[in-house]
Amino acid sequence: MIERDPVRVGVLFSETGVTSTIGLSQLHGALLAIDEINEAGGIHGRELVPVQYDPQSNPLRYAQLAEQLILHDKVNVIFGCYMSSSRKAVIPIIEKWNKLLFYPTLYEGFEYSANVIYTGAAPNQNSVQLAEFMTANFGARVYLIGSDYIYPYESNRIMGELVLQRQGSEKLAERYVALDATEKDFAEIMVDIRQKRPDFIFSTVVGDSTAALYRAYADAGFDPKVMPIGSLTTSEAEVSQMERGLATGHYTSAPYFQSIDSAANQRCLNNLRRRFGECCVPNLCWEASYFQMHIFANAIRQSGSDEISELMPHVLGSEFDAPQGRVKIDPTNHHTCLYPRIGRVNPEGQFTIVRQARRSVYPDPYLVTHSLGDWAARLDALEY
Repeated sequence: MIERDPVRVGVLFSETGVTSTIGLSQLHGALLAIDEINEAGGIHGRELVPVQYDPQSNPLRYAQLAEQLILHDKVNVIFGCYMSSSRKAVIPIIEKWNKLLFYPTLYEGFEYSANVIYTGAAPNQNSVQLAEFMTANFGARVYLIGSDYIYPYESNRIMGELVLQRQGSEKLAERYVALDATEKDFAEIMVDIRQKRPDFIFSTVVGDSTAALYRAYADAGFDPKVMPIGSLTTSEAEVSQMERGLATGHYTSAPYFQSIDSAANQRCLNNLRRRFGECCVPNLCWEASYFQMHIFANAIRQSGSDEISELMPHVLGSEFDAPQGRVKIDPTNHHTCLYPRIGRVNPEGQFTIVRQARRSVYPDPYLVTHSLGDWAARLDALEY
């Protein structure tokens, strides 16, 4: 008997709360991929149907809704989470019921779960590249600022260790602010930065407070040509929340930027604008959310089932032509081979790509073999 019932998947991205700008973009990435899959005939004729809830940027609500999706809605696969605190809240639920989570966000690494597919960048795919670029071009005296939760603490630890590989390096300070921090919260930090005069600022500030950081920097009269902000978490989505020109000259390390000049990227962006107009701001987390849904669909076409034991062998080792390039799920650690890039914000609010990898970089979430030198061997010869 041929199965004709819809394939239902859980979708957990925040449409409200302090991380809703990124959350909405991740939701749009997932829904765009679902539309493309269904327009192409679905899963052997079966419609792919999202069962979606709004966790409201609250880790506890993420956990509650994950269990609701599994027990009440009877889904076997969930796509979701932005902050590491939300992922860590959901993983025990996923593991308890032996279901599968696709996680489309850069994160701090040093984690493995047999029930998770990690499609965002691990530290050797963004932190290593940013540390090498910033220290080579500006110097190795760094001031670290982050939001007060798991990812910034771990990411700052990694960045500090990477920067200290350079001669003349110094970690000048490590400061944290609330997730709902305002410009006032950053003002005193800017006074300290003026006194300590770092070569660059490393930001792991996330969500709505990102704009407040860049405004406080500008109000302090600092010059990005001399002392820029380098970030892993300032994407096109956060830049879109700022007044025009506020982030110009600052840097971000990511596998994906809207400005990638490829047929796959342009096709995907055109489909997105047809589906959602201009309300979605594509960024690295949007792209991962998009391509991971296609990886799942291809795997279930081969397995015929969304049960984790039958699905996983077809997910691990699978490849897909994503907007950033051809990505692959590493079968040994469940992370994804990605294409590191360095982008500089231009006056239009987009990123001019100033460095990029020729080939994908395999994920090394525990930073076992990676150091600053790995990046140089894989660079395209772009102008700085």
